[in-house]
Amino acid sequence: MTYQETYRTYQSEIERYLAGLFLNQEDYHVLQDAMRYSLLAGGKRVRPVLTLAFSTLFGGQWRQAVPFACALELVHTYSLIHDDLPAMDNDDLRRGKPTCHKVYGEATAILAGDALQPEAFGILAGAEGLSHRQRVEAVAALAAACGGNGMVAGQILDLEGKTGGEEALRRLHSLKTGALIRCAAALGCIAADASPEQKNAAASYAENLGLAFQIRDDMLDELADERELGKPTGSDQRDGKCTFLTLLGAERCQELVRQYTNAAKAAVSGYPGCEFLLSLAEQMAERRV
Repeated sequence: MTYQETYRTYQSEIERYLAGLFLNQEDYHVLQDAMRYSLLAGGKRVRPVLTLAFSTLFGGQWRQAVPFACALELVHTYSLIHDDLPAMDNDDLRRGKPTCHKVYGEATAILAGDALQPEAFGILAGAEGLSHRQRVEAVAALAAACGGNGMVAGQILDLEGKTGGEEALRRLHSLKTGALIRCAAALGCIAADASPEQKNAAASYAENLGLAFQIRDDMLDELADERELGKPTGSDQRDGKCTFLTLLGAERCQELVRQYTNAAKAAVSGYPGCEFLLSLAEQMAERRV
């Protein structure tokens, strides 16, 4: 299959799985309505696609990895709901739609995010077709990625404005954005029972992809068309945030996107069947949304 066909195959299976979650219509269904609203609001599903792609690359049955991939997407969605709150970035739009707290109110949005996180670990623990060891490894990997030394640590650094130059900014985003991207690759490796060497290659790919992704994201916040992007542009500048773009300028940012993209590709280029991941890195580097 072509890159686009493979991506659509992965994406459609991810969407099917997610659409089957949280259909309970008890008297507290507003909570699940809010969870589904954000979970099914669209998006490229890059992180879960990465999980399936690495499972495939290292000889796994990618359909068995779908619960791992979707559990990660629940955590990513919870982080977006909370990130959009008035206490955080105070955003009104996400993917071209009103943010969860704008539709359901702040309290329900907070609870929707709170609920998505433990539900994710329940999905990992109950994933069928994988061993107890693999499920435990997956739980540990996601907990480390989204916890106090991972994504949330990056968020607190962002809120406190602790950037202080390129190295500090790289560290912030290695936690806030990169931790879940690395976890996506790690979950695919766990599902495939990959070797330590393969896991290291996946981690290198994901680390570099995450940096290229974030730098491109900073560029798009200033340079993209709002209608294409699905949210207001220029918010980082208005909020006085230090970004790769404000720190380094557009030309240097583009150089770094290319540098990190090439490094990501080099990490997996020796493995048969790596073409999808090579194309994915290029697509992320050139994306407009």
